[in-house]
Amino acid sequence: MKSHKLYSDSKVTWLVFGRDETKPEKIIDTNQYMIIANGRSLLMDPGGIELFAPMLSSVLRHAPVEQVTDLFASHQDPDIISSLGLWDQALPNARLHSPWLWEGFIRHFGMQNIEYVPIQDQGGTIDLNGYQVDLIPAHYLHSSGNFNVYDPNAKILMSGDIGAALEADDAPLFVEDFEEQIPKMEGFHRRWMPSNRAKQDWINRVRKLDIEIMAPQHGRIFTGDNVDKFLNWFEELEVGSGVK
Repeated sequence: MKSHKLYSDSKVTWLVFGRDETKPEKIIDTNQYMIIANGRSLLMDPGGIELFAPMLSSVLRHAPVEQVTDLFASHQDPDIISSLGLWDQALPNARLHSPWLWEGFIRHFGMQNIEYVPIQDQGGTIDLNGYQVDLIPAHYLHSSGNFNVYDPNAKILMSGDIGAALEADDAPLFVEDFEEQIPKMEGFHRRWMPSNRAKQDWINRVRKLDIEIMAPQHGRIFTGDNVDKFLNWFEELEVGSGVK
């Protein structure tokens, strides 16, 4: 599994893990993210059970296991959190921040030691010894209980399935040509995002944020002008294509 440093300053380091060449063929490729700040680490959408071993190995290259104190699951899908039962055994003292709506479902993945911290619909914050990141509501995009993570210091939005693309496992990490990226995103967003009203609510929220990097759960990462290009494109896109 490859790892890349997205951002680093005296306060925080952001990392992305993905493009795992050893994953099973029919398992969708995912991006996992980690924040390291003040001796604590937040692991975001840590991946499916099949990826646990390479993920744990990659994470431990950057932080000791006792400093992995917080997990975040944007929603309930197995590709982002079915590894929970294994993290539950590996982490001696950790909390999982995830939507209140999905607690009874997420616990099916296995959770004896990790503390569940329910996120209320309006969002909130995660505090890493004084370093705070914001939890941005993204309901129905595509899950009925769904959140993004925004870091106002690093100006990074971890956007979950919003901005996701289904493409080759060896695809570049960053979007280089936005127009070329559209065909890789369009079908996914039309089908998996069910509500134009919810989409517009999310766009209105994130346009108020200062974002230099938008980091989705699948595919390539948006930087600079490509963040605005995505928001403009998504705003015009009709979603909910499964209803005829």
